[in-house]
Order: sequence, then structure tokens, then C-alpha cells
Amino acid sequence: MPPCLPRNPLERLRHHAQTWRCHAHLRIFDIAKAREFYVGFLGFEVQWEHCFDDNAPLYMAVGRDGCVLHLGEHHGDGAPGIAVRIKVEDIAALQGELAAKNYRFARPGLEETPWKTREVSVADPFGDRLLSTRMRRAD
Repeated sequence: MPPCLPRNPLERLRHHAQTWRCHAHLRIFDIAKAREFYVGFLGFEVQWEHCFDDNAPLYMAVGRDGCVLHLGEHHGDGAPGIAVRIKVEDIAALQGELAAKNYRFARPGLEETPWKTREVSVADPFGDRLLSTRMRRAD
């Protein structure tokens, strides 16, 4: 075993859990609509973009508060209907921010779920669902 990893299996698991990063790949079909939704409405910032040439599909990353989503026009970049759960610290503030934008295609509310979360759910223009969630405190 490499000397940089803890010997205890549980400690090794904690070490790996702290260093893993994850991002979702979501398929987009309209660049302008994707920018309107992810940047204009949800408040993400474009982190980078890539195209092999002027007639190639766009692949880009958008991020906000540590959440990174990869959006792509490539046929292998996911299928419509994906659900992505995003942990948010102040879910009420997010819902208020989105409601204040008066976005034509989404007016998400704040839902209290039976499984003890508070959620804001929005569907993107391509059929994917983004669930922003926060665990409720025990009563």
C-alpha cells in the first residue's frame, strides 16, 4: 500500500471520499436556450467552452457555488430525462432568488418532502430535472 494512504480501511475510505469530485453531463440541443437557462436564470457562470471547429458540437462547463455541470451537444453526452440532485445550504434563499427573476418558463416553489428535505425543482429546456435540496433539521 502506498505510504501516503492511511492503513485503516475506514480511514482510507474517508480519504477517498474527501478527494472525489463529480459532475453531471447533460445534453443540450440549443446553445442560446442553454445559456438563457443555466446562466441567465440559474446564475451559473460559464467556466470554459470547447469546439473542435466552427461546425462541431459545443461542450462547456458551467459552475456555481462549487457545483459544476458539463453541457454538451455531442450525441453521447446524456439523454433527456436525467435528474441531478444538488445540495444547497440556503434553499429558501435560492428559491427566492429564482422566483424574483420571474423567468417565463419556470417558477419553482419550495417543497417540504416526506423524506425530510426541502427542495426546489426545475426542469431545463431539454427535459432534465435539477433538484436543489437541503436536509431539514430534526424537530
